Amino acid sequence: MPKKVFLSLNYPQLAIDMLQQAGFDITINKSNDPIPQEELINICKDYNALLSTGSNKIDAYFLKSCQHLDIISQFAVGYDNIDVKAAQQCGIIIGNAPGAMTEATADVAFGLMIMVSRKMIHMHKTIEKGQWKHFVPTANLGFELDGKTLGVLGLGTIGMTMAKRCKAAYGMDILYHNRSKNQEAEEKLGAQYVSFDDLLTRSDVISVHSNLTEETKGLFNKDAFDKMKKSAIFINTARGGIHNEADLISALKSGSIWGAGLDVTNPEPMQPNNPLLQMENVAVLPHIGSSTVEARNEMARMSALNIIDFYKTGKIPYPVT
Repeated sequence: MPKKVFLSLNYPQLAIDMLQQAGFDITINKSNDPIPQEELINICKDYNALLSTGSNKIDAYFLKSCQHLDIISQFAVGYDNIDVKAAQQCGIIIGNAPGAMTEATADVAFGLMIMVSRKMIHMHKTIEKGQWKHFVPTANLGFELDGKTLGVLGLGTIGMTMAKRCKAAYGMDILYHNRSKNQEAEEKLGAQYVSFDDLLTRSDVISVHSNLTEETKGLFNKDAFDKMKKSAIFINTARGGIHNEADLISALKSGSIWGAGLDVTNPEPMQPNNPLLQMENVAVLPHIGSSTVEARNEMARMSALNIIDFYKTGKIPYPVT
């Protein structure tokens, strides 16, 4: 009897084709709406494997209720929605899709930096409101990025790609704060490893690319924003939980920092009356870091391959440990 796999959303056709060609019996949630946890638990009782995404709450309660599952493969790089320790205790293998969205997410971070520095979203809105009248020499001024300093929190694959773009395009100096040093970045980009406080005080642009952990949760709070340059831009394309949104709003209103670009918010989705959406020096996107054909297809390939290889060999190519 073929193994049964439940796909919690209507993932790209590539994943579906791969699983079907490998002989799996698959069922797809084609509604495009996340399934509530209790409902997903009841559904999974009839399946051997789950292809999940970040909108699924895979906590200890879910895992204990679904201990029969062999594997959960995450259609994402991040897996902060999954209690990995609880999964290990239940004997459930967890996989993800690391590196699939590197180029796409770095593009979004780079784009947000430019949009914020020149108030692009705000200026677009002035046209819609009929406010574009005539040239005013001292109005709506942004600033140039050439020769500025980029500070990266989490200089992994995506952070490194963002740093390369900034170095190549604007000759930016690169500072970074990591758990460990990135020798490649230091050799190829002249990147300098600094303390978190130094990252805050010396950077013109801070771009966040770290995982959401107990150490990084709420890391960018009032204290952090107060230490940043008043001319600084804060960019977050990692996880919204890394910044305290109320503190970010206050920092922007008070002028503690100059601007912010967000592809992730805290909470998600952002409410349409959030004051960040009306600020001149802010650009907010609806978590589209991986929204390219190339990235989503690679996520599909990797997450499907985790399941296929597990049942073929007992091992997966992209394990979460």
